[in-house]
Amino acid sequence: MHTTKQQYGQVLHTAFKSAVSFLDNLDSASVAATVDINTLRSRLGKELTQHSLPPEQVIDELVTDVEGGIIGCAGGRFWGWVIGGSLPAALAADWLTATWDQNAGLYSTGPAAAVVEEVAGGWLKQILGLPKSASFGLVSGCQMAHATCLASARHGLLARHGWDIEQLGLWGAPPIRILANSQRHGSIARAVRLLGMGIRQIVDLPVDDQGRVLPEGLNEELKRFPASPAIVVLQAGDINTGSCDPFDVLLPIAREHEAWVHVDGAFGLWAAASPELKHLVKGVEGADSWATDGHKWLNVPFDCGYAFVAHPEAHQAALSHRASYLTFDSDARDQIDWNPEYSRRARGFPTYAALRQLGRDGVSSLVERCCTHARSLVTRIGQLPGAEILCVPTINQGLVRFLDPRPDAAESDHAKWTDEVIAAILATGEAFFTGSNWRGHRVMRVSVCNWQTCEGDVDRAVNAVAKVLKEKTQIQAR
Repeated sequence: MHTTKQQYGQVLHTAFKSAVSFLDNLDSASVAATVDINTLRSRLGKELTQHSLPPEQVIDELVTDVEGGIIGCAGGRFWGWVIGGSLPAALAADWLTATWDQNAGLYSTGPAAAVVEEVAGGWLKQILGLPKSASFGLVSGCQMAHATCLASARHGLLARHGWDIEQLGLWGAPPIRILANSQRHGSIARAVRLLGMGIRQIVDLPVDDQGRVLPEGLNEELKRFPASPAIVVLQAGDINTGSCDPFDVLLPIAREHEAWVHVDGAFGLWAAASPELKHLVKGVEGADSWATDGHKWLNVPFDCGYAFVAHPEAHQAALSHRASYLTFDSDARDQIDWNPEYSRRARGFPTYAALRQLGRDGVSSLVERCCTHARSLVTRIGQLPGAEILCVPTINQGLVRFLDPRPDAAESDHAKWTDEVIAAILATGEAFFTGSNWRGHRVMRVSVCNWQTCEGDVDRAVNAVAKVLKEKTQIQAR
């Protein structure tokens, strides 16, 4: 019988070998899955054994059974949705996070985890250009960052109207209107539902052809019900075009009407880290709350999001909890005061490590490099026969579509053809893109936010798309 120490050593060594092999082969492996769901179910759907198994056997079999079902989002050829990879220091810190197994809910349950989170939060505010006095919470992702920020907004607005939301609930409270960019991400509606404010309270704000809120539309909507509390939801980084709302113009309008401004900056807020791009988010520091992700452009492992609030008293009042059996420290920052979780992973360690590895210049370079590669992908693919550019990236998001070569092809044919081309590109294993709908067109989104993406990856993708278009066009012509 192995000792506990021996079991840990053997199984971790087994996992280490598999992890390094996976990372070493990212560049040559298919970036898309190569097995279907039935294969995965047949492999993994084993009967649960009555007796225990050696841990290294469990890991070996797990690695074997998931083969072909792990997409290459950790590598530089993955450009679907908005998913980053993991920096070496962040990945290593994440391994240690699991090993140390700290409950990062209170300083008393994980002293080092609490201080690391405190320091990392301060660094993030510096890099993103947010107020030094803003409070923050490290959460599981931008979805929960929205929930955290909007809970703070709900408290702050209703307190101004003499309503204690935490004691009285929403029944009978003044309704809060939510004026949001009409091209907003679905996580905003989910947060509004979760907080009980109701989707019917969301009002679509008109936008321009790039998805940016029009100032006159915001002003007109705020004037309609001047006495009602209002949250204005703006975005840094449209999910399709990457465009940012004109914060320097919109925020003064919202201030005039005493509205709370929340910014969805899931990926676009990171433009503030770049001297070349920060003009795109000019004025964003004047908002009341901000949400962004670490597992996107900062390239830390899932799950990691950041919520920032300009009004710490509202933030803490919305989320804090006290109980006699908990141990609080008056000199420490207890994380439970700033995020909706009780027991939680010490996700500050990977963030701390990523920022230490990159430094200010490294973060800026990462952001700018991704934007360069995104523009290259869109322009080069868009120049191929049968392709059309719909949106050249403002930052790291762009759009192309593929045209059905038949002379009488309708819009529905182009949409079907675009989806078929995307599927064929994935089948090559050379690149990973996803589809979307934009202004009546079916499109292929290009989203670059991985630190490993290089010019060689771009070349491979363009060549793969060119080959797919040529083959599909030849087949269509027969």
